[in-house]
Amino acid sequence: MHPMIRRLLPALLALALWGCGQKPPAPAEQARPALWVVKDADTTIYLFGTVHVLKPGLHWFDGGVKRAFDASDTLVLELVMPPDAEMQKIVAELGTAQGGPPLPEQLPPAEAARMRAALPEYGMAPDSLDRAEPWLAATLLSVMPLRRLGYDDKQGAELTLTNAAKAAGKKIEGLETARQQLGYFDTLPLPAQRKLLMETIDDLPKAGSKIDQAVAAWRQGDADGLARLVNADMADAPEVTQALLVDRNRNWADWISRRMQQPGTVFVAVGAGHLAGSESVQAELAKRGLKVERVAY
Repeated sequence: MHPMIRRLLPALLALALWGCGQKPPAPAEQARPALWVVKDADTTIYLFGTVHVLKPGLHWFDGGVKRAFDASDTLVLELVMPPDAEMQKIVAELGTAQGGPPLPEQLPPAEAARMRAALPEYGMAPDSLDRAEPWLAATLLSVMPLRRLGYDDKQGAELTLTNAAKAAGKKIEGLETARQQLGYFDTLPLPAQRKLLMETIDDLPKAGSKIDQAVAAWRQGDADGLARLVNADMADAPEVTQALLVDRNRNWADWISRRMQQPGTVFVAVGAGHLAGSESVQAELAKRGLKVERVAY
């Protein structure tokens, strides 16, 4: 496995959904991201939308978010990150093509040329992704501009919440495993994977502006604005939307419905894109007869 892919693995796993790397505002600026709650007589489940890669200086883990977290006995994330060696094995297994033409030969000449030209900018040889599955190449290329601009998964919400949960002795659970999460990409039809890769290549020059818009909506707790961005980003990729967003939201809503049968307080933190729009986790919970309320703080 290429050394660059190894270094990007933590962010790669975290980026298996929309809206992961966002550009924060100026240092020491306060954010008020959205928080929801569903509860009954003996169970409370908070829903918090995360961003996975940030720069330092953005204050979000305080106020209502911190109070909800402190009141919870369990932290639930999309996945609990496995050890590096296990991640490398999974990515190598699912993300490496065992045969067939090299990846550039699967793309139109213009996109193939742009991909090969972009890789040296991120410290990789032009042929580094030749044996990668299209979904893996797309995911890596979506991470690389963020890393070059200084974004770091160590500043992201998941690691902050995980460290706080460990320090407080809270239970930590995952809604998915790493293999399941990357499997959503790997089982996409090849034409959909290639389309995703081509769109990622074409969008590389726009990465900064998209990040700015996304973090502005998240920072202000603007779920409707976030939904518009999600819908625009996935409008031309129905198969990707179904596999990476809709189906997972339904699965998570089923999990939350089952968890409501047990007493306790749970803090569920998933990518912010999953908590926005007409097919969000909240919308799925409403279909199951569960009332989700926005937490004012």
